[in-house]
Amino acid sequence: MTLTSPPAIISVNHVFKSVTDSTGTLDILRDIDFSLAPRETAAIVGASGSGKSTLLSIIAGLDTPTRGTVILAGQDLFAIDEDARAALRAHKVGFVFQSFQLMGNLSALENVMLPLELGGRKDSRKAATEMLARVGLSQRLGHYPKVLSGGEQQRVALARAFVVQPAVLLADEPTGSLDFATGETIMQLMFDLNTELGTTLVLVTHDRGIAQRCARRITVEAGQLVDGR
Repeated sequence: MTLTSPPAIISVNHVFKSVTDSTGTLDILRDIDFSLAPRETAAIVGASGSGKSTLLSIIAGLDTPTRGTVILAGQDLFAIDEDARAALRAHKVGFVFQSFQLMGNLSALENVMLPLELGGRKDSRKAATEMLARVGLSQRLGHYPKVLSGGEQQRVALARAFVVQPAVLLADEPTGSLDFATGETIMQLMFDLNTELGTTLVLVTHDRGIAQRCARRITVEAGQLVDGR
C-alpha cells in the first residue's frame, strides 16, 4: 500500500511583486515558490528590506502579487474577490503582530471574543475565557490593553489568533518588541498551541534561535528565495 502525503496547506506558486513610482519599478519579490504541509512550522528569515513581510501579507491575501498565486487551504486566493478572501481568513487564518493590534476600547476578554462573534459563534465568551486561561490570563479578563504589560498584550493577541482554531497562524516578528524572557514565554506558547491544535505556523523573524526551532527555514534575500529547506 502506498502512503500519500496530505495536500499542502499553503502553496506559494511563482510569486512576483513589483511596485512602480516616478523613479521606476522596484522588484520586491521575484519568483518565490514553496509549499508547506499541515502542522508544519516555518520561519521566513532574511535581512530587513528583503521582502519577508510582503511575502507574509501575500500568503494572507492582504496584499496581491504582480504575478503568481497562493493556494491556501485548497483555495486560490487571487481567483476570488476581497470579500471572499476576508471570509477565508476569518475561518482559516490567525494573525500575531509585533505591535499586538489589540482594540484599545475592548477588554482582554472582548478582544478575544471579537473574531468568534464576527464568525457567528454562540459560545464566544466561554471559548475566549478558556483560551485566555490557556495563556495564563484568567485574572486579566476585564483589563484593557493600556493596563497590560507588553507580554500580557501579546498573550491576548495570541489567544485571539488561536481561539478560532485556525488552519494557519501567521506571525510577523511576534517577539520583536518584548524582552528576552517574555519573548521566550510567548514563543513556547505558540509552539505548544501549534502542537495541540495542529495549526501550521509561519513566522517572520530576525531571531536566529526562534528560526532554528522551526522545522523549515525559508530564507529570502533581495526578494528571492535562496533557501527553503
